[in-house]
Amino acid sequence: MKAWTSWTAFHPQTILAYAMNGHPLAVPHGAPIRLRVERQLGYKQAKYVMRLELVDRFDKMGGGKGGFWEDRGYEWYAGI
Repeated sequence: MKAWTSWTAFHPQTILAYAMNGHPLAVPHGAPIRLRVERQLGYKQAKYVMRLELVDRFDKMGGGKGGFWEDRGYEWYAGI
């Protein structure tokens, strides 16, 4: 999973946005910062970033599978 996480974070289509069309991001669009992972399906997109936490493994977080949806049985990738 560590390699997948690094690949996703550094993928050219992954965006940590703080502005849109030259203006600061508005609250309806996820202000002050929004994460877009274009290769993931919509339900995997976080509109509001509450915090960023960098980890080297998932087994001690939540259900140990890498995220909210993964802990509930959804595929970790679920991408295009």
